[in-house]
Amino acid sequence: MTEEINGGEKNNLSFSGKIAVITGADPGIEDFHSAKQLILKYGAEKVIHITWPENFTIRPDRMIGTISGLAADSQIKILIFNQALPGTNAMVDKFRETRDDVFIIYCTGQEPTLDIVKRADLILRPNELGMGEAMVKQAKKQGAKVFIHYSFSRHMSQPVLSSRRDIIRETCAAEGIDYEDAEVLDPMGEAGLEASRAFILEDVPKMTAKYGEDTAFFCSNCYLQGALIRAVVDCHAIYPQPCCPSPYHGFPEALGIEAGGGMSDLSYVISEACRIAAEKNMTDRLSTWPVSASMMFTSAGAEYAIKRISGEVPETGIDTMVLTECMHSYIKEIVGEESNVYMTSYSENGIAYENYKILLMSYLDF
Repeated sequence: MTEEINGGEKNNLSFSGKIAVITGADPGIEDFHSAKQLILKYGAEKVIHITWPENFTIRPDRMIGTISGLAADSQIKILIFNQALPGTNAMVDKFRETRDDVFIIYCTGQEPTLDIVKRADLILRPNELGMGEAMVKQAKKQGAKVFIHYSFSRHMSQPVLSSRRDIIRETCAAEGIDYEDAEVLDPMGEAGLEASRAFILEDVPKMTAKYGEDTAFFCSNCYLQGALIRAVVDCHAIYPQPCCPSPYHGFPEALGIEAGGGMSDLSYVISEACRIAAEKNMTDRLSTWPVSASMMFTSAGAEYAIKRISGEVPETGIDTMVLTECMHSYIKEIVGEESNVYMTSYSENGIAYENYKILLMSYLDF
């Protein structure tokens, strides 16, 4: 469905054409709010927001028809998929049948690399493997002597997640940190999510009693972050980052932060997290990235695309310096402080794809 969000003060900014943003339909997810941010900035007349239907995999033809309809609007110059779910390639193929003048961005593309690099002008995703090394070094900075990695067989059957686990283990060895694998109940298993959360709440105190407070905990599952943060805080342990690093991921739930402005008020979430961490003697023992990568991808990707259609960057290739600056500007605009972005081109089988960028960010300590 198409959604127009009004309200808020939009900036006196303009560009030639329109942006179409495709996100998930749940207002509680970060990619949805990334489209809201863009509408508040440029106005509903310049930004079209379309959401993936819940039954997309059952009736993909409906979404293909919706995206094909966008091609008839000659004012659309930028098309952003956040996330680029399976089936995006088929939609882009249909769109490209009549439009070759649109800058297309995939955020966290979920189809084979060789297929998406041929279709998208720019692909953005977090550097999942790079996180393995980064989070261990962050944990060491926080004082960790032991690192516990919670996961389950379904996740460890995924090459990216198991490879990241291996990198975590190797980095722990290099940094002089003891490493331990710990299996948690699969939230999608027979016992269900609540049983998985209960396991985390019971096991973290046991692990902390065994290894001491200078133990860092990480879990590969999104739905268990709130329980893990709560248990870490109660045990005065260490939490280097959520599986999807963002101040919104797990922290409001675990720390009881109720932001009246929702996801639009990141500065409030951060300030409350810092205040609560200080009250609980947890300052600098909790950390994450300073902004949501998902939300930044939509905003910074749109700003780079605007520069492309305005002739401010070359028509071919990706100007990594300009794209990085777009991300720096977003972080400063949202958080009010500078933060580093470490971007590189994604490589597979020895081939680097210049239009496929993966990134890490410097950590925000609460």
